[in-house]
Amino acid sequence: MAAEPGRTAGGGQTRRRGAALEDAILSAAVDELTESGFAGLTMDRVAARAGTNKNAIYRRWPGRLELGIAAYRRMATTARPPDTGELRGDALELLRGANRHWSSPLGAILRELLAAAGGAPELLARLQDQSGDAVAAPWLTILGRAVARGEAAPEALHPRVATVAVVLLRNEFVVRGVPTAPDDVLVEIVDEVYLPLVRRRGPAED
Repeated sequence: MAAEPGRTAGGGQTRRRGAALEDAILSAAVDELTESGFAGLTMDRVAARAGTNKNAIYRRWPGRLELGIAAYRRMATTARPPDTGELRGDALELLRGANRHWSSPLGAILRELLAAAGGAPELLARLQDQSGDAVAAPWLTILGRAVARGEAAPEALHPRVATVAVVLLRNEFVVRGVPTAPDDVLVEIVDEVYLPLVRRRGPAED
């Protein structure tokens, strides 16, 4: 792959290749997203900030949406599942963490990216928070603990069951457009939908 010119701290020219150039582009895109959101993200501004040209970006990402998704994935982190000792407490903590994320500046970027991606599954799959495995993993973890404690039956360990609570929360942001979900909404999702669904998947042993 051809090298791309950049500038050193002293103003001289240096040449970056491969991973080093990609890292510079992604870092520039992260900075642009942080400052201006996805609406303000342009290939021109990212190229200028990274000290490269637009062709170098387009060789790696075909458009600004793909670049924005890659930058968001770099920014996002995965929290460890809570362990309160009971399924209800764990579910509420997971939802509260998701609510904080979706209400944060990073969550605002995610919502912009989701809106721009529309229904394109190949783009949605690249968003860490939209990956089925990434979403289901902490919920399957807390359900597994609940099964081990006798709070739920093994039949509850199904990804669609596991993710129903966070999908309902996501709808509050994406469909209803709320800036944040009140805690009583989170409690309602857990108590009125999530826990009854888990319990209907099969009787736990007494």
